[in-house]
Amino acid sequence: MATAHRLDVNVGVNAPRLGAAAEAFLATIANPNTARAYTIATRALVAELGEHAAVTKLDGEAGADRVAAWFAGRWGDAAAATINARLDALGSACAWWRDQNWLSGDPLRRIRRRARTPDRTRALGRADVEALLARPTLGLRERTLYRLLYESAARAQEVLALDVAELDLRNRRATVRRKGGAVDVIVWRTATARLLPRLLDGRRAGPVFLTDRRARVQLPPGDLDPASGRARLSYRRAAELFETTTAQLTGGPWTLHQLRHSALTHAAEDGANTSTLLAYSGHTSVASLTRYARVSPEALARWQEGRDPAARRR
Repeated sequence: MATAHRLDVNVGVNAPRLGAAAEAFLATIANPNTARAYTIATRALVAELGEHAAVTKLDGEAGADRVAAWFAGRWGDAAAATINARLDALGSACAWWRDQNWLSGDPLRRIRRRARTPDRTRALGRADVEALLARPTLGLRERTLYRLLYESAARAQEVLALDVAELDLRNRRATVRRKGGAVDVIVWRTATARLLPRLLDGRRAGPVFLTDRRARVQLPPGDLDPASGRARLSYRRAAELFETTTAQLTGGPWTLHQLRHSALTHAAEDGANTSTLLAYSGHTSVASLTRYARVSPEALARWQEGRDPAARRR
């Protein structure tokens, strides 16, 4: 039996134009990491249709066809995680617009989520991580960022969102806002503790990780260093720099997420129990943690060698 849909002749009557509707939706998102991710997808849709287009232009078969074609052209070749993240962002925007009675249908109904292919080799070897962090050509900002990401096992977005005031340098910890908005604490070791004061160079306010030059566009005060006018380093730029740097290494290019993945895998290999790994990663469920805490092939080989009777005789 066909699904019946309620028709409301007043849908879209009082709706703002698409650009204003997008900004109204983004203003409802409190978490800065979520806001950045949702802004990418929502503003890309606005750029495609035009900021002065009616929100109702997304309705109907023609709207669904156009959105599907645009989405495929924009992100069709991206990784499954990126596709799903963009789709989630647009889905949230459309749902909010429907709640405002600005939209009646689902413009995303022709787009399907992409299944993530299991990959058990994403953790980097310990020697690879140390070779990266010890590179003499690595700048202070990148060395500090990569070391902090690996030692804390935090998400790159969480670390890049850090402000100087959130650092507790004496106790080697910082307050972060986790995925989903929960406030949590990350900790680090000696190498990061030595690098952070050099990076800050006496700064007491503003973002921890900054761009190389002053911001060229107007940004919120919280994303600027009040002394130099430099902006918070974006995830996109940090990811580009990391991939460029690691493209020259064996097995590269790597992603920033692999530092987190590697930290959790190495902690599991060192015997960290489930409770410790949950606190270390910021996960709230064991199921979410499982794919990160897999033992690496190198550690598996060492374990097998230790059980080999012939090896013990030697």
